[in-house]
Amino acid sequence: MNQDEMQQEDRDIVEFSDEDGNKLLLEVMDYFFYNGEEYAVLCDADEEACDCSCEDDACECDDECEHTVYIMKVVSTVSEDGEEMEEFIPPDEALLDQLIEVVQTRFTEDDDVEEEETET
Repeated sequence: MNQDEMQQEDRDIVEFSDEDGNKLLLEVMDYFFYNGEEYAVLCDADEEACDCSCEDDACECDDECEHTVYIMKVVSTVSEDGEEMEEFIPPDEALLDQLIEVVQTRFTEDDDVEEEETET
């Protein structure tokens, strides 16, 4: 198995269907807790959705290329056969602004840490 196949296998991909029945593959970028509830940040798993020229997994052209990001509430359930599963549901509209702020802060802090590590 080559490195690209291993990276693809390590990705947390979730399949959704829209109102029209179209399939949408989203990749979980991060999990976080807010007010005791678990949430996930997801983006389009189709790497070709971005028309930038970045070759690696970490797109460094955020100013040039817009990525659609989704925030979903994570609810753990147990299937009929006893398997633990995660269900992704849209968060309450009233919380959405706070969740967006949390996500923006988390990603800004992550970018700052990466820049500091690169400088040393």
